[in-house]
Amino acid sequence: MSLASLVSKLKRFNRIELAALAFYAISGIILLVLLPFTGFPPQFALLGVLSLITDYGIFIKRVWAPWLLFILFAAATTFSIYTLYAVGFSNMILGISMVVYAVLTWIFAGYLLLGKRIKP
Repeated sequence: MSLASLVSKLKRFNRIELAALAFYAISGIILLVLLPFTGFPPQFALLGVLSLITDYGIFIKRVWAPWLLFILFAAATTFSIYTLYAVGFSNMILGISMVVYAVLTWIFAGYLLLGKRIKP
C-alpha cells in the first residue's frame, strides 16, 4: 500500500473515527507488548489480537467490523471491571489505566456502533 493510498483512505474518517482507530491499534500493541511481562495471561493476548483485528476491520470498513467491535467491547469491559474489582486502587497506576481503558472503550464503541459510522 502506497503512502498516497493510505492518505486517501484516512481522509474518509473524521477526527473521532481516527482517534478510535489509533486507540484500538495502540491498545492492541500495548497489550501484546505487556504479555511477556505479565506471565502470558490469555486475556491479554485475546484483547490485543481482537483490538488489532477490529482496528483493521474498521479501517477497511468490513461488514464484520461492528460484530467484532461489540465482542471487543464486552470483553474489554469485563476485563477492566474484573481487574478493578480484583486489584482495586491498591495499585494506582493499574487502577487509573483500567478506568481510562474502560471509558475510552465505551466512548469509541458507543460512537462507532450507535452512530452507525462503520457501515461498509
